[in-house]
Amino acid sequence: MVVIGRIRQELLSGIPDNAKYEELRGKMSVFPDHPIYTADYELAARFHNECRKNGIQGSHIDFLICAVAHNNDFAIFTMDNDFLYYERYIEIKMIKQQ
Repeated sequence: MVVIGRIRQELLSGIPDNAKYEELRGKMSVFPDHPIYTADYELAARFHNECRKNGIQGSHIDFLICAVAHNNDFAIFTMDNDFLYYERYIEIKMIKQQ
């Protein structure tokens, strides 16, 4: 399992309690940051355009997650239902919630 730096930042942001922040930071330290390349950013833009063309709005970070996952044959684990909409129009793999 890997994360990208923006996911790490997003998960740690907004934790005002320093002890809880440090606890989560420590737990996340076992997951290496996966590098992001130009091709990932370019594919993220293409994914954004494809979804938007079909009436689906999403954040730039969501599409970057999709692009990195797609380019590396990763499955995306999220509880964010927006990814279910993206999946209709772009080729991503999801880890389904049970």
